Amino acid sequence: MLAKRALPVAWLATLLAWQLPAAADEAARLQRSPLEIHAGSERHRLEVELARTSAERQKGLMDRDRLAADAGMLFLYEEQQPAAGGFWMYRTRIPLDIAFIDASGRIATLHTMQPCLSRNPYDCPVTIAGATYHAALEVNAGYFEERGIEEGACVTWPGRAEGCASATE
Repeated sequence: MLAKRALPVAWLATLLAWQLPAAADEAARLQRSPLEIHAGSERHRLEVELARTSAERQKGLMDRDRLAADAGMLFLYEEQQPAAGGFWMYRTRIPLDIAFIDASGRIATLHTMQPCLSRNPYDCPVTIAGATYHAALEVNAGYFEERGIEEGACVTWPGRAEGCASATE
């Protein structure tokens, strides 16, 4: 009798586990790194997921329901990206701030992006960088404003060839 009851429970548990969002798997497989934003005398520390490949950058934070307060995603590029380049929020469920980071490690531009839940990707707006960039940092919307982080702040992470020490922090 117990075996008859356990079978539907096991089947239901398997079904529910199978339907868990793939976003959890995506987050688990991306490399993580500490990151610091130097804004005046303040240091703001984050733990970021690194999006290094084209596929990782295209997926970004799609299909995520939340992002921890001290977390983000750092999009890294080997080549300088054009000022006309940008990011979109297709299938992104949470509002985000984005910092486009120049070759010196400084925040060149900041933007806030709203979720786009449309099934048609062409309905989703693109946020244009407005400056050339080598990296982009996505965090929860409001993060930069709440901490007084502005354009010109220095962003550092392990693996960067150099920091921003040559300019005023």
